Order: sequence, then C-alpha cells, then structure tokens
Amino acid sequence: MSFKDVGVRVSLRAQTMRWSRDLAYTVGLITTDGNLSKDGRHIELTSKDLEQIETFISVLKITNNKISVKSSSYNPAGKYYRVQFSNVDLYKFLLKIGLTPNKTKTIGRLKIPDKYFPDFLRGHLDGDGYTSSFWDSVYKNSFRLFVVFISASEGHLQWLENQVQRMYGLDGSLQRAKRGRIFQLRYAKKSSVILLNKLYYKEDLPCLKRKRFKIEQALGIIRRHAGMVKSVDTLA
Repeated sequence: MSFKDVGVRVSLRAQTMRWSRDLAYTVGLITTDGNLSKDGRHIELTSKDLEQIETFISVLKITNNKISVKSSSYNPAGKYYRVQFSNVDLYKFLLKIGLTPNKTKTIGRLKIPDKYFPDFLRGHLDGDGYTSSFWDSVYKNSFRLFVVFISASEGHLQWLENQVQRMYGLDGSLQRAKRGRIFQLRYAKKSSVILLNKLYYKEDLPCLKRKRFKIEQALGIIRRHAGMVKSVDTLA
C-alpha cells in the first residue's frame, strides 16, 4: 500500500523520553499500527480511523503535521490515514523497549513498566484489537462480552497473556485466527469486565471515543442485568 504524500514528514520536539500514561498509550499504538523506518529516526502510524491519528498527534504534541490519505485496493470504499515524523530520541527509546523495524512477525516481549501497562494495553486495543458484545441466542438472558487482541506474532501475544495473568490473575485464550496468518488473544465475559475496568480506570484518558462508548454501553448492560438477577434471587 502506497501513499501519495509519502514524502510528507512532521517534526516532534526533541525531548528526554520518560514514561507517562500518554507515552505508554502511544507505544501501544505504535506496537500495533506503527512502523520504524530503517533510517534510525523516522516513525509512522497508519490507521483506518482518523480519530486515532489525530489522538496520536495530539498526545505526542507533533507539530507541522500533515496527514496522508490512501484508499486500499482491498477495500476501495475505505481510507487509510498516515502520519510520519522524525525524532531520534523517541526512536532510540522504542528500540530500547523492544520494538524494531519490520516488527510485525518478530515482535516479542516489551519492556513496559507495570505502572503504565494499562495505558499501553489500551493503546494496543485501540490499534489492533476489538470488543464483541451480544445477547446469546442459545442461553436465555445471557449477555456475552469478549475482549480480543490481535497480532501476527504469537510470541508477542504469549507475552501479553503472561503479563495480564501475572498482574490481574486473568486467563485468556490464545489461538490462530480462522483466516490469515494472525493470532488472537481472547478474554471472555468475567475476565473481560475486569480487564476493561483496568484499562479505562478514569474519565480523562487518551483513547478512541467510539470504542470506549461501545465498551461503556456493554458494561452498563452487564451491570444492569447483574442487578436484576440479584433482585430476583433476593425475592426467591
């Protein structure tokens, strides 16, 4: 996939890289939808979601930016957005924590401080993950919720699974997707509720608003349904 504005680059104010919730979130995005150029200085992010690109630019305080747009041959009706910028300090920081150029299938464990892991994982979910929620057609009054993380690297998802289990005591299910050479790490209802509350631990957080809205709707249904079941059990 090529972009018309392939030469467009933007600048990021030079700064010492220190962990923060915002930086951890952008690392999650770069881990999934980003790319490190082989020149040792340029970083780019590509996404189908313009809001994601705009949030990325805002959080990193990128200046003089220009977003490239490209229609995909696989989905002519859809668009991909890309931003590219140069920052040697950030590039070296990303190498230090375990990211590399052409990382798609080779990425493994990353050096993410536990304190900022929820923000990193929220960026990971925004970049290459999704939630699925629905009323079960077989079991009456059963509402399903799944959180899914996707990667072409099985080793990377194994590391994610181990981190989530170690920090939160939650077990996921890692499997190869039915189509394509990708893997999925899935968390079912109870675990997904706990995990999502860890990722969205306060109101003012960088994230995709539409994705958070969908998650809050699903969690609201689960809370209301749990309350109704409790009331019925009390009366029984």
